[in-house]
Amino acid sequence: MAEVSPHLVVNASSHKADWAVTADGPIRLAMAAAKHGSRLVHVSSDAVFSGAQVHYDETCLPDPVTPYGAAKAAAETGVLTVHPEAVVARTSLIIGHGRSVHERAVHELAAGTRDGVLFTDDIRCPVHVEDLAAALLELASCDASGIHHLAGPDALSRHELGILIARRDGLDASRLPTGLRAHSTLPGALDVRLDSQATQRKLTTTLSGARQFCIAPVTAQPVVP
Repeated sequence: MAEVSPHLVVNASSHKADWAVTADGPIRLAMAAAKHGSRLVHVSSDAVFSGAQVHYDETCLPDPVTPYGAAKAAAETGVLTVHPEAVVARTSLIIGHGRSVHERAVHELAAGTRDGVLFTDDIRCPVHVEDLAAALLELASCDASGIHHLAGPDALSRHELGILIARRDGLDASRLPTGLRAHSTLPGALDVRLDSQATQRKLTTTLSGARQFCIAPVTAQPVVP
């Protein structure tokens, strides 16, 4: 940071519940950004919420129920404490170009090369990676600060999203196994719906819903080293 003195830093780093990477790292970065006068956009997650309230706008306080969610919540608080002009942008499931974790899982489940199910009770508001990237750069280029939500308007279960992806990619959606997260041992919230309306009103970028961006056939994108 001292050598480059960047105008903008976008922090999208994370490593699950690793506190040093997911919580401490962003705070150290925010301290450096503040010291060198750099604009900072920190990407956070809907995992900071428990799901007890279901609908969450930017005014809602974090109440995480997993170590990962706790680390992301701690990062949010720390970043804005040491760099009040920073943007903290919470997002949800990121989908795009067939390369996301969820898209790969749908393909493997449909092909029978992966064990597991798609939960019908695990609900989020997916966002397309291109919409998310454009919105992050928009927030970076204006005088925004504080908490912002960047998620799509469609609330879908993992299984509903899987069906959309399968149909888009010409897969047999009937082959996708279903289950209930409530009956599994996986920790975490069941139903978390980020309300992004307040942030959307500030943007020219439209945050599309999954029912819209999962219509067109996926086109593989080159991997940038």
